[in-house]
Amino acid sequence: MVTQEQRRRQLAREKFLRQQQRRTSARRKSRVRNSVIASVLGVILVGSLALYTTGVLKGDDDKVNASATASPSASTPKDPCEKAAAGAVKTETWKKEPAVTIDKSAKYTMKLATTCGDIDVALKASAAPHTVNSFDFLAGKGYFDHTKCHRLTTNGIYVLQCGDPQGTGTGGPGYTIPDENLKDASLKNNVYPAGTVAMANQYDASSGQGRHTGGSQFFLVYQDSQLPPNYTPFGTVSESGLKVLKKIAAAGENTGAGDGAPNATVVINKATVAKS
Repeated sequence: MVTQEQRRRQLAREKFLRQQQRRTSARRKSRVRNSVIASVLGVILVGSLALYTTGVLKGDDDKVNASATASPSASTPKDPCEKAAAGAVKTETWKKEPAVTIDKSAKYTMKLATTCGDIDVALKASAAPHTVNSFDFLAGKGYFDHTKCHRLTTNGIYVLQCGDPQGTGTGGPGYTIPDENLKDASLKNNVYPAGTVAMANQYDASSGQGRHTGGSQFFLVYQDSQLPPNYTPFGTVSESGLKVLKKIAAAGENTGAGDGAPNATVVINKATVAKS
């Protein structure tokens, strides 16, 4: 017999996956629309303007959701985070994945110095070399610096999502990386345990399409979350970092429905990857 709690979790998972599919569809429509616009402008301006669109990564969800327009609740908790450091988000993109240059046998760590506190992550270089190499590359370019973590889920799935310079859930570095480590020993019974750091992507479970579409968006799990193993797990948050995530989660999200922009102003002031 399915319990009420099991049913609630099932509904939450289904909602999560439906949102991913809607975001994938929205990205596709956006690419088609931008392509048409580029063609028209090319005729009018005789080549004086070149438009391009980046390969949008599904950021676990396509951020065209209601959270962007919903009005905050009157009882919105006080923002527990500090003012962001001065600086601008970088907009550079690349046409292809950088060559893998990390030492797969070495240990790597990532530090996210955020407005809410430092989040340290032990990276899984040997199990997810393409993913860790990409983060090493992007962090070295300052790609994550001054970016907002744009999504928080607080019902059924418990994650903070970051890594999109646009802050919309549709941005990416211009290239994609392969799925990796989907049989990680930590992923038992379709659960991503608290402390897991994993990649967002454009995978559509209903069609089986969208594999190997990770970009720069990632999510940090602050409480055990039941999800199918479709998202590359590539790191583990430290105990102190998990406390930061729970502080962010405690402030809630802006829709009141369990999935929206975090009420806490979570900005990555600086992201660094180091070899140890």
